[in-house]
Amino acid sequence: MARAPEIAHTPAVSARKPTAARRGPIDPVKTLMHRHRDLCERAVDPLEIAAGLEAHGVTDRTAARYRHRDVFSLAEELYARVPTVAGESGRATAPAPMRDIETRAAWSLRALLPGAACTATAVVLKLTDGVLGGGARLTVALVGALVALLGLGLCLRSGPLHAAEGRSSAAAPVYGYWLLGYVLYGDALLDQVLSGGPEGPWAITPAPLLGLALAVAPAAWCAHLFSVHAQRKLAGSRALEEFAAGVRPLLFGTVAFFLCVLTGLLYLADLGYGGRGVPVGAAALGVLLLLARLLTVHGFPEPATTGLAAACAVEAVAPALVLAGRLPGLHFVARPVDTVVVAAGTGAVPAIACGAAALGLLIHAAVALSRASAHTRA
Repeated sequence: MARAPEIAHTPAVSARKPTAARRGPIDPVKTLMHRHRDLCERAVDPLEIAAGLEAHGVTDRTAARYRHRDVFSLAEELYARVPTVAGESGRATAPAPMRDIETRAAWSLRALLPGAACTATAVVLKLTDGVLGGGARLTVALVGALVALLGLGLCLRSGPLHAAEGRSSAAAPVYGYWLLGYVLYGDALLDQVLSGGPEGPWAITPAPLLGLALAVAPAAWCAHLFSVHAQRKLAGSRALEEFAAGVRPLLFGTVAFFLCVLTGLLYLADLGYGGRGVPVGAAALGVLLLLARLLTVHGFPEPATTGLAAACAVEAVAPALVLAGRLPGLHFVARPVDTVVVAAGTGAVPAIACGAAALGLLIHAAVALSRASAHTRA
């Protein structure tokens, strides 16, 4: 008889449990925390969680449903609460920003290697003009080109132009080499095709290639400065829209600054070969390659490859249309290329091809690189 109250009390407790279960979770953030548990455990700071949530489609409007004013505020709560749920075992120590002078000097020297190799080759060929035979001069040119390509490969494997594993495209280097090859031979080839050729060897234009090689170092520093200042804006922003509004002028300023430096280097290189004028196509190609690399480094290799492929396609189609126009009844096919060349010369073809592709990548980069998820640490 003394235990009757306990027995009577027990069913009452069990009867209330289903009611509590039917209420669902009281804390909406807890559901989100379990859904993105791996992201929260790996994050080194709230900014990384905010970028990851944005990549999963969480916006400031979505954050309002979790009783937060924006994604950054929601990320801060997730970062603070994850240790109470998952412990500290998955939390890594945040890597400090790269401030080591020796490290910067190392990748800066590697970035100078392509320009130094091309400059040394050009000087040797100029000093030995009329002294060395054709075979020896060709050997010097091939050795210089090989050293420049090796230096370029080192730049793309480390430093600010390096893309993390899985972010690069295997086809992008092929398109890049095609575009650089067109800088050397494209205008002369198109000129011979228009005049009824091709008729064997044609002249090369090494000055634009020298200018582009010298611009590798400024491109690396522009990529580095863009990344550093974007991280600072991310740290100081309190909303995704605020960060996007701050990083777009940074992107445009970076591209404009690189274009100014590239134009100066192309002008200097052109002076060494007689001063024919700065090629617009080479300047457009330099901007195109920088934008393609920025997109690749920050996790968008597909649009970068598409832009390079589009420029290659236009440069390949131009002489093909001229050749097709020689067939009976197809003379109208070559008319667009004839019109462009008559109006602006053969250099207009790479200028249009690379300029249009660079403009497309710039528009895409203004959207893609203004997302916080594009600037998470590797």
